[in-house]
Amino acid sequence: MSEIERESMEFDVVIVGAGPAGLSAAIRLKQINPELSVVVLEKGAEVGAHILSGAVVDPIGIDRLLPGWREEEEHPFKTPVTDDHFLVLGKTGSVRLPNFLMPPLMNNHGNYIVSLGNVCRWLAGHAEALGVEIYPGFAAASLIYNEAGAVTGVVTGDMGVERDGSQGPAFAPGMALLGKYVLLGEGARGSLSKQVIAQFGLDKGREPGKYGIGLKELWQVKPENHRPGLVQHSFGWPLDMKTGGGSFLYHLEDNQVAVGFVVHLNYKNPYLAPFEEFQRFKTHPAIRGTFEGAKRISYGARAITEGGWQSVPKLSFPGGALIGCAAGFVNVPRIKGSHNAVLSGMQAAEHTAAAIAAGRANDELTAYEAGWRGSEIGKDLKRVRNVKPLWSRFGTLVGVGLGGLDMWLNTLFGFSPFGTMKHGKADYAALEPAEKHKPIAYTKPDGVLTFDRLSSVFLSNTNHEENQPVHLQVRDMDLQKRSEYAVFAGPSSRYCPAAVYEWVDADGNSLAGEPKPNQDARFVINAQNCVHCKTCDIKDPNQNINWVPPQGGEGPVYPNL
Repeated sequence: MSEIERESMEFDVVIVGAGPAGLSAAIRLKQINPELSVVVLEKGAEVGAHILSGAVVDPIGIDRLLPGWREEEEHPFKTPVTDDHFLVLGKTGSVRLPNFLMPPLMNNHGNYIVSLGNVCRWLAGHAEALGVEIYPGFAAASLIYNEAGAVTGVVTGDMGVERDGSQGPAFAPGMALLGKYVLLGEGARGSLSKQVIAQFGLDKGREPGKYGIGLKELWQVKPENHRPGLVQHSFGWPLDMKTGGGSFLYHLEDNQVAVGFVVHLNYKNPYLAPFEEFQRFKTHPAIRGTFEGAKRISYGARAITEGGWQSVPKLSFPGGALIGCAAGFVNVPRIKGSHNAVLSGMQAAEHTAAAIAAGRANDELTAYEAGWRGSEIGKDLKRVRNVKPLWSRFGTLVGVGLGGLDMWLNTLFGFSPFGTMKHGKADYAALEPAEKHKPIAYTKPDGVLTFDRLSSVFLSNTNHEENQPVHLQVRDMDLQKRSEYAVFAGPSSRYCPAAVYEWVDADGNSLAGEPKPNQDARFVINAQNCVHCKTCDIKDPNQNINWVPPQGGEGPVYPNL
């Protein structure tokens, strides 16, 4: 990379990721000092193209950032929450939990059901109006360090590189964007965030990062099945009581319903397939009626940070900071992180602006790291810090009950009898060898209510140029066959929600579900299907797959997720 001559541009602040955190940071910087030069890089083809979330948004962050937003003629917060339902699902029935049993923080009244992608497009408009430069279609591929080892900028990915790594006829080198500070708001499991966490040991003394995979569809439903403002969460079937996860139905405006399913990635059974569990969930008697005569219009998937209070790494490093889901600010029981993403972007911006005003550059924003646990973000996460560990340790029914009790005690008395629990193993280490489990028989999709992965990927508008280096890097292909396939029965073909990975025999036939390993098995990577969920980077049992950005602008194009 150093041999390639690159153009460079200098800014006061370089922000990676046009999500809620990155855009809020950019806006706040310009609010504090309009003279600051701020650039936001976004790997998606447009702002919002790679944004996927439930989403029910607590407006606390937006209220702080843009106090007069409710008076605007056009904003994306069109559907206030009007009703909250919490269900426990069995195979054929369901029980609704009384709302009075739920801790106050679980109450969604005052929140809004939104498309988070549309929220980001709206925030981008505010940022650009303040003079922020936003470059969609540019993936930040690597970091730039100075002689002292501090981060001083990023390099965008080269374009027009051939599959063999050579420079094609349309080759265009990436640019070097230099800044006094670099803020990383890449979302869960960001590629540059992984690098700085490792480089500077930001996870030292913290619990392992924990994740879930969230799958989502948007449906146009019949008017008689639409209840604008209804928020419905459930847990239980089709997952067993030892496997963490849950689901949601959010009724938006215009007869649209967002349906989603989350599986905690610390599951043990390598035969479990989150995508198929999601499809199975929709067939439950308490769920399927919503989709009678409906049309599915969008699909996507994304990893979710679930470690919370215990797993948040050190946020500041020489030359920059982590913000939003790159830091891991999701409140798991609330299934919300965008409010904390906005607040963290604002906090980082305020400390960054103060440092620049003091004549500093490329040093550590220690005040940002020192202050977040005492802020609204820290208070939000601390109250729920034991919910995920209790669920993981005691299973769904007992763990969720204990988690609810723990939230009540934290809310009423500010303490927990459990203290602060540990998460234990990283998610990849929780997977058990296939010999300890039996394959799961999933029903063939009907194409009406349930679907296959390829037709779903089609709805995500995913596209990658095929003649480029594969952005899903397998470090040791022999290890992949010797362990991921022979020991764990090839879970990559099941945990991936986009049919990227296949194990095939010498004739190209799928080996999915084969009881015995095939000596001729071959690992196939259909990288063009990748929806950038990062699950493979998290769940591969040997940490043998490394996700890096493809060419800028490629991947899914979510219009309204």
